Order: sequence, then structure tokens, then C-alpha cells
Amino acid sequence: MTDLVDWSPVLHLALLGVVLAAGPLTWVWSRHRGGSSAQRLRALTLLTLFFTFDLIVIGATTRLTDSGLGCPDWPGCYGSASPLGAREEIHAAQTAMPTGPVTHGKAWMEMVHRYFAMAVGVLITVIAAMSWRARRREHGQGPSPWWATLTLVAVCLQGAFGALTVTMKLYPAIVTLHLLFGLGLLALLAVQAEAFVPRPVRLSRTLQWGVVAVAVLSVVQIALGGWVSTNYAVLACRDFPTCQGSWWPTMDFGHAFTFRRELGETASGGYLPFAALTAIHMTHRLMAVVVLLALGLLAWRLAASGDASARRFAGGLLGVAAWQLASGLSNVVLGWPILAAVAHTAGAAMLVLLLSRLIARSLQRPVAAPAASPHGTAAAMA
Repeated sequence: MTDLVDWSPVLHLALLGVVLAAGPLTWVWSRHRGGSSAQRLRALTLLTLFFTFDLIVIGATTRLTDSGLGCPDWPGCYGSASPLGAREEIHAAQTAMPTGPVTHGKAWMEMVHRYFAMAVGVLITVIAAMSWRARRREHGQGPSPWWATLTLVAVCLQGAFGALTVTMKLYPAIVTLHLLFGLGLLALLAVQAEAFVPRPVRLSRTLQWGVVAVAVLSVVQIALGGWVSTNYAVLACRDFPTCQGSWWPTMDFGHAFTFRRELGETASGGYLPFAALTAIHMTHRLMAVVVLLALGLLAWRLAASGDASARRFAGGLLGVAAWQLASGLSNVVLGWPILAAVAHTAGAAMLVLLLSRLIARSLQRPVAAPAASPHGTAAAMA
């Protein structure tokens, strides 16, 4: 019997996270050796943003390859810092169940995800420390360090949900929240990156609220997509635009959206009916229509706003909407291929990134030009 939580390898794992983060940190310091602390901090934030996006994609791959329990304990693998130290245990589990949750390949997939997460955690910790140091050096100027502190708290919560994902055996509500926290980290880092170099997007107050409304709808849709994936409800409908040959198939919404239940079970412990999986799938599909229409309307309004940056965001939103439509349809009609499934999660991350940047820029104020002195004006007129 394997203990679900075994802290014995935690020191080795922490050291490994520091070693993995040392590469990006060294690159930032060497590339910006002569720059200011703000320049180094911005570069590190952008690099961490990139790695966080990668982490979300790796996490999706881990989930979609059924590798979430590749190592059935946390934070290590059978009490070891890597699958190399757990070869015998993994071999025994794979021999007993060749297609089960524990195989050598799945163990490595799960641990690579954890290693990457630890490296991102170290980078975010360094960003928080640098932010407070830069704030003291520059006497309160620059981005608020509280954003970096909030991000540090969020990554700790994300790690806790990662542990619960394993110890609670892929409990659907926990896995969905784990995805949402990962996307929340992406949004927080995007906001911080935009704060270093203000590039305001001039939008009317009505359009600003429109962007926020579309962001809320997108988060709801992403949560529904996570619920579809964690309940393995993608293949409940294998045709499009109908589902099971019907425009309104038999659905069980009561069991579908009961959140306190185990994977594949109802709240009372019985088998989750297929009609519940159909309801989960159809809710996500119908909400997709709403979100795509909202994105199209927002892109149209942004393009007509007269701001060049807003027009570029409009093009980006239309591109992501097309990406999500194509990858989502591919999941249904092609039988949920892993490439399309991972692409769909990556598209959700791109949407969060775009909307976060747009909201951050729309709230920025234009930098006022320094007022010319009377002498300077007179000299210019002479």
C-alpha cells in the first residue's frame, strides 16, 4: 500500500526545481547584465509567462494521456525523486495492469509535469523577491510588488490543488480547479508584464465593460470545457451539429453538475449515467456558440474603435476563436485525438492571455508629455 503523501523526496525535488530554474535565471541575467533591475524583472516575468503557458500545455498532455496517476503518491514517485528510483514499483504495477494508470511512460509524463511546475514556482518566487527589492530601490516607482506577491500565493495554491489531484484520485472538481488556477497564473503574469511598459489601448467605458463581460463568459466556457475533459464527456456526442443523431438528446443535468462526487460516480456512489455526460457535453457546446458570437462582436467593436492596438487585438481574438472552433470540432468528429485536445487547451490559454493583456492595457493611462518651459517654447519659435 503506497502512502498518498510521502515527504521523503521533497528536499531532492526542491533542489531539482532550483537547478531547472537556474538556466532561465542565468539567461536573463547574462542578457541584461548592463540593464536596470526593472529591465531584468520584466524579462524574467515574460520568460516565466512563456514557461507557464508551456506548463498548462504539459498539464493538458498529462491529463489527456491518463498520466495523472502515473505516480500514485505526491510529491515524488513511490517515495523517490524520479521514476528511476521507483523502477521496481512501477514495473510491478505495470505488470499487474499493463494498460492501467501506472506505467513507466505515464510515470515520466507525470513527473516531468511536476518538475516543470517546481521550476515555474521557483521563478515566481524570485520575481516576488525582486519586485519588493526594486520597489525599495526605486522609492515606490514601477509596478506594484503586490501583483507578484499575489502570483506567489496563487502558485502555492496551484501546487496544493496539484497534490489534491493525485491524492483524491482525479476528483473532477479538483482537476477542473487545477486547470483554472493555472490559467489564473497566466493572467496574473500577463498583467504584470504589461505594467512595465505602458502601452494603453484607448477604449470607451462601454467597450471596456464589454471586454470584461467577454472575459467572464470565456472563463465560464473554459470551466465547462475543463468539466467536459475531467469527466471524459467529449465522446458523449460523436456527431455535429447534432448529438447522437438528435438536436436535443436525452440529458441528465442534475447528475451532470453535481460537483461533490468521485470520477464516474454520482453523489450517492452509483455509476454516473450516460445522459449526464451528454448534458455536460451539450452545455459546453451551446455555451461555445454564445462565446464565439461574443468574441465576434467584441472583435468588430475593437476594429471600429479607431485605435491601432485595439485592431490588432481584434485580429488576435478572431484567430483564437477560429482555432478553438477548429480544434473543438476535431475533438468531436475525429474521436478526441490528443493533438486536437491539447490544441484546444492551448487555445483557451491563448484566449486568457489576450483578454488579460487587453484589460490591462485598457486600464492604463496615457503617459503625459512633459510640459515645455516658456524659455524652451520661445527658443523653438525663434
